[in-house]
Amino acid sequence: MLALVLVLTFSSSHAQNTKAEKENLPIDKKTNCYIRYYYFPNLQAYFDNLEMVYYYKENGVWKTAPELPKNYGGYSLYNKARVTITDYDDDQPYNLLQIHKKLYPYNSKGRFINQTASSE
Repeated sequence: MLALVLVLTFSSSHAQNTKAEKENLPIDKKTNCYIRYYYFPNLQAYFDNLEMVYYYKENGVWKTAPELPKNYGGYSLYNKARVTITDYDDDQPYNLLQIHKKLYPYNSKGRFINQTASSE
């Protein structure tokens, strides 16, 4: 019984902390979504500003990690093309990968093909 109470207390406090942290993220005024994710078109990967982890595909499975694997070549959050996702703030941005690939195409040098796409 005590273990159950401890688990419920921990999960409740974690949910409250996550909500408080999310409220510290900026909000896009047009979409009313928290600005939580960056999308990297040349990697087809995401960075979560709330959880501070990358989402990337490895062997067909989505993984999360605080750093990208070595085979991504030491890719930095700040040194290449990235797109701020302003219309999604839920927990699985990779579900929108097909949409993001169409919106933000890239060439082999990691540059956007569609010049109307904004990179930051």
